[in-house]
Amino acid sequence: MTELLDRWFVIINPVAGAGHGLEDFPQIEKQLRCNNIAHDSVFTEHKSHAVELTVKAVNDGYRRIIVVGGDGTFNEVVNGLYIQQTCAPTDVLLAVIAVGTGNDWIRMFGIPRNYGSAIKAIAEGNSFLQDVGKIRFTEAHYQQYRYMANVAGMGFDAQVISIYNHLKLKGKSGSWLYPFSILKGYFSFKSKGVQITADDKTVYRDLLFSLAIGICKYNGGGLQQLPSAVANDGLLDMTIIKPIHWWNILFRLRKLVNGEIYDIGHIMHFQARKIHIESAPALLLETDGELQGETPIDIEIIPNGIRVVVTKQFLEKESSLSAQRILSSFRVCK
Repeated sequence: MTELLDRWFVIINPVAGAGHGLEDFPQIEKQLRCNNIAHDSVFTEHKSHAVELTVKAVNDGYRRIIVVGGDGTFNEVVNGLYIQQTCAPTDVLLAVIAVGTGNDWIRMFGIPRNYGSAIKAIAEGNSFLQDVGKIRFTEAHYQQYRYMANVAGMGFDAQVISIYNHLKLKGKSGSWLYPFSILKGYFSFKSKGVQITADDKTVYRDLLFSLAIGICKYNGGGLQQLPSAVANDGLLDMTIIKPIHWWNILFRLRKLVNGEIYDIGHIMHFQARKIHIESAPALLLETDGELQGETPIDIEIIPNGIRVVVTKQFLEKESSLSAQRILSSFRVCK
């Protein structure tokens, strides 16, 4: 078992990125060998298989895991870390080689899409402790738990995922699929009444179009729905979008991309350590492209919940930003 501590366990989702997980893995594996990254590889065979593989890998003695897939596969691995009881989740180092469709988690940490550059970052071994969200939700009248390392969505966001997944199950594929799901989702989703509590204080009680809660900034294939999120500040970021006319979205779409979303009047921003959501009727929850359950929902922060591989450039930038935040806090205190 001691030998496995220095080996990477590679979990590959063969259907990620419309089959790029399977198609591109030979060249990925070649570059892993060229960078002297000792590893053992396993392909996922069904939904949630990455959860099972992670639990088994950790129980077998592996303490380094590479995810070759997208945000959904990474989310499953994170949940596997929190299911296993052999070691603390932070004892395991996670890395991602992105072959998915959205690949939003890697954007936060500056991890390149290019396989060679991503593998170089793994070989360099720079790591970062990021927060994790613990979610309690209702499914089939039972309370369930799930963990997230990126962003959870409700309302319009979950409607889009529901349509997208339904089309994929019908065998549809192509770059048009997600934009079509967004368009269909907008015209089919009806805003619902919600009550949102942040750190035991009611912050919103009205009709809701969209809700995003997360650790990182990006979702939906590069949209900055949580532009103020800091991955290790011990806080959940929350963006609430009130019912909004389509032309308001169309003419402000660039603000969803460039991080200026809070300049839009229909949008509110909060931060909290724990969040509670109730709705009538029930609202679906999605995390990283996977539908989970429905309201009532509780989300709380786990500070420094997982250790992940990041680029050297990200660490340098984060160090600079941390110093600025400390200085700013000091000025406020004075």
